[in-house]
Amino acid sequence: MTYDEVLAQRVRDLATGTPNLTDRKMFGGLAFLVGGNMAIAASGQGGLLVRVDPEESSALVAMTQAELMVMRGRPMEGWLRVASEDVEAKQSLASWVKRGLVYAASLPAK
Repeated sequence: MTYDEVLAQRVRDLATGTPNLTDRKMFGGLAFLVGGNMAIAASGQGGLLVRVDPEESSALVAMTQAELMVMRGRPMEGWLRVASEDVEAKQSLASWVKRGLVYAASLPAK
């Protein structure tokens, strides 16, 4: 599966104006980076990948529809998978985009 180009454009529209924002095709998806740190991606597996503070991962999973990203069978704290249907509403997508951008911007630039 390739990433959802419409979803990627919606993310781009919301992220426009973010300082040091770039995008790059990665892992079958389109990632948006702030200062070289991945913030959010239209995933090649569908939906979004969102980078968050690892200490907030469990709480976000408990109070939203997001799930921990699993890579090679291992849950990845600080990386959440959000299904496409959970970001159909602009407000929901905007919330996830902002969360990812703010966290990535808080990290040292690469």
